[in-house]
Amino acid sequence: MTTFTVTIPTIETERLILRAPLENDIDALESFYATERSHLVGGPLDRPNCWRLISGNFGHWLMRGYGMWHLHHKADDRMIGACGFIFREGWDEPELGWNVHDGYEGKSIAFEAAFAARAYGAAHFDLDGVISYLNPSNTRSVALTKRLGATFERKGQMLGNAVDIYRHPKQGAGT
Repeated sequence: MTTFTVTIPTIETERLILRAPLENDIDALESFYATERSHLVGGPLDRPNCWRLISGNFGHWLMRGYGMWHLHHKADDRMIGACGFIFREGWDEPELGWNVHDGYEGKSIAFEAAFAARAYGAAHFDLDGVISYLNPSNTRSVALTKRLGATFERKGQMLGNAVDIYRHPKQGAGT
């Protein structure tokens, strides 16, 4: 029998804890993936597919050594989104991605998480100057990406959908 272990680091910011996905996050994921907002990040998903999402996140950490953290909001002790790095089959290169659950958008939660994840990825995973795939109609994510200092690089395809690809600045470049 082969045994694998993976250590998923924890990152703490002023309002958030970026932590490993937990099986008991399934209720929060099920609620989010039933909403219209989830359609921009692979939704809708039912409960069994939310469980697969959690286990797939663990697999990504195991296979790549990095992945998506779940966002834990310190003030109300809730799992409120995800942020981190994705490099699955079909991706051009590692991507910095995020989502924030309903009720937490417009509060700079995604900015805080993405800024921390990006810095950690550059320092610990050799992921510096990564990309983000964005649906051009997702104006909030486009604005956030620009606020993070990323610039439009090119048009592309992601899972059969047209996307805009933005390049994040290298961490040594003043971010």
